[in-house]
Amino acid sequence: MKIPFKYILRNFWARRLTTSITLGGVALVVFVFAAVLMMAYGVNKTLASTGSEENVIVTRKSSQGEITSIIDRETANIIYALPGIAKGSDGKPLASGEPVVVINLNKKSGGLSNVTVRAVAPPAFILRPQVKLKEGRMFKFGSRELIVGTSIAQNFEGASVGGTVKFAGDQWTIVGIFDANGGGFESEMWGDAEQLLAAFNRSSYSTITFKLANPDAFDGIQSAFAKEPRLQQFEPKIEKKYFEEQSEMMATFIRILGIFITVIFSAGAIIGAMITMYGAVANRTVEVGTLRALGFRRSSVLIAFLIESLIISFFGGCIGLLLASSLQFVKISTLNFSSFAELAFSFALSPSIIINSLIFALIMGFVGGFLPAIHAARLKIVNALRAS
Repeated sequence: MKIPFKYILRNFWARRLTTSITLGGVALVVFVFAAVLMMAYGVNKTLASTGSEENVIVTRKSSQGEITSIIDRETANIIYALPGIAKGSDGKPLASGEPVVVINLNKKSGGLSNVTVRAVAPPAFILRPQVKLKEGRMFKFGSRELIVGTSIAQNFEGASVGGTVKFAGDQWTIVGIFDANGGGFESEMWGDAEQLLAAFNRSSYSTITFKLANPDAFDGIQSAFAKEPRLQQFEPKIEKKYFEEQSEMMATFIRILGIFITVIFSAGAIIGAMITMYGAVANRTVEVGTLRALGFRRSSVLIAFLIESLIISFFGGCIGLLLASSLQFVKISTLNFSSFAELAFSFALSPSIIINSLIFALIMGFVGGFLPAIHAARLKIVNALRAS
């Protein structure tokens, strides 16, 4: 015989204070757990949205990121001549050789931070149509002018239109602010590739990005790199996949650190749930004895107390998720492990994060309620009825 569900619900009101405290503890832990997953997913989403399935990025095989990659001009010309690269209306390949450097700038909040400067060729804006001017104008090729991403403009001193930044021994004027649809480019400064190479006395690019003539052309590109001896030390990758891989190390680090902290917090929530449920058993010893005397089985008593604990943890998880969802409107910045420069991103919520957070809450409820439920189920009828 099963214990009526309304009996379980009635006890929440009877123990509303301890129930509320346990709800709050579970909600706090789930909030931290969900926030960590949202942060890792936000980093991954930001960098993944930076790339395109239609573009290929070429880097040196031994490099860990764009900053450490080097592609000389002779190699660049070989790449530009490969079949499978889309051509512009002028018949030239839609490709951009890009030197990428890191400079130091003062933050508005105080202190110095690294900023990525990406210098591009004219086709770069065809390759990345998501990059659109929000304020000011486009920089002029052949001049020491820059456009900056919205995150840079918001967080760094002198990064507004008309401002100047000094690096490589010269002043660079900021003439525009661009938006990149939430991608990683919003944490960069862009200028003319030839001007940046001259300023740093360099002749080599960091990476080359080009547009595929058609989606099936990538296999041919890979074959060309494998067969051409001068290209075998370089690696072509779909741009979107490249940036997804770049995000993995940082996202994994955030997840591991955050889950470690969450596990520590969850121990407190589990203890709180156990105290609540043990208190419920102690206050309802006579009730448990009466239920057993009426013919309810031990298993029914055990299940009833477990359901109570699971309901508390479920609603606590929902509250924690609701609080965590508000973080989607928060934008923060951290160090990009691949470029060692600042990367701005937003917390992002996904269906898998919602499901995992609720499962985590239910696990806490089960662990916290299991021992008290066992204790309630093992109470002897006579002893329980004698309890005062």
